[in-house]
Amino acid sequence: MIEIDKVCVDFPAVRGATPTRAVDDVSLRIAAGEIFGIVGTSGAGKSTLLRTLNALQRPSEGSVKVNGVAISQMEGVTLRQARQRIGMIFQHFNLMHTRTVAQNVAFSLKAAGWERAKIAPRVAEILALVGLSDKANRYPVQLSGGQKQRVGIARAIANHPDVLLCDEPTSALDLETSATILELLKQINVQLGITIVLITHEMNVIKSICDRVAVMSGGKVVESGDVFDIFAHPQHAFTQQLVSRTLNLTLPERLREHLPGQLLKILFIGDSAEQPVLSDAAIHFGVAVNILHGKIEYIGERALGILVVQLTAEDPTVVTQAVDYIRNRTAQVEVIRG
Repeated sequence: MIEIDKVCVDFPAVRGATPTRAVDDVSLRIAAGEIFGIVGTSGAGKSTLLRTLNALQRPSEGSVKVNGVAISQMEGVTLRQARQRIGMIFQHFNLMHTRTVAQNVAFSLKAAGWERAKIAPRVAEILALVGLSDKANRYPVQLSGGQKQRVGIARAIANHPDVLLCDEPTSALDLETSATILELLKQINVQLGITIVLITHEMNVIKSICDRVAVMSGGKVVESGDVFDIFAHPQHAFTQQLVSRTLNLTLPERLREHLPGQLLKILFIGDSAEQPVLSDAAIHFGVAVNILHGKIEYIGERALGILVVQLTAEDPTVVTQAVDYIRNRTAQVEVIRG
């Protein structure tokens, strides 16, 4: 659906400063019907890259194709027509405050040249999809943040787009509201088959909704792949930093220094996360297993778990044998201390 080939975006120097390369030689392929995430910190270039997908930002080098059409080379009427197939939602909603919810959604259909008789039924249909049928005649000032974002989503998908671009769609929302918006985007992806490209600085957003992800830093894509694989086996140092912050398994110093025995950080992937590996080790080797920290979660229905545990026994060699046993039955064992 989307082909990004060697795209660079340069911004000219301002007041004697040096020119800035915001996007640096990025190439990506995004398949039809998938939810693709682009994650990075502020200034990574992800918003600039997203804007090249509907030609709001022209690449300085390289090309962008959407559904086989080189949108980066279009202008005028052909560009406006191509943009009608690409919806976009924003971090701060961008609603027209003097128009009702229904009028905000209808505006995008009028701009696309819909027949007047077809606009009202389509508005009603799309408001029902996003759960705002009872808010059709309200004004944005009368809505919560989550409801405003639902209006933005309704407006973006009203014209049957092939692609939906999401520019930090949950960063202005609280955690609970963010979760409902992500569930709605997933529902739209499944129900309508729209390809979604979502940028965010939050790895939890990527984990909850995306199929694949590209990690950006300094204008470059430093790593990309299946979301589960990125979380389970991050390769680049920056990706490892993002993942570790999400998992947040830091122990207090008093535990690291003063607990007896060995402290292990154990990575469970797939079936091993659902097997009684630790209890088996305790039974077979007579070691005491104390779970100090950790979590097991499911990314795309695949289990990923990290536990920090303490192993103790009167005989130190028994602990060593238990560690080897655990290492052979899990994805990775790191000895934190021992």
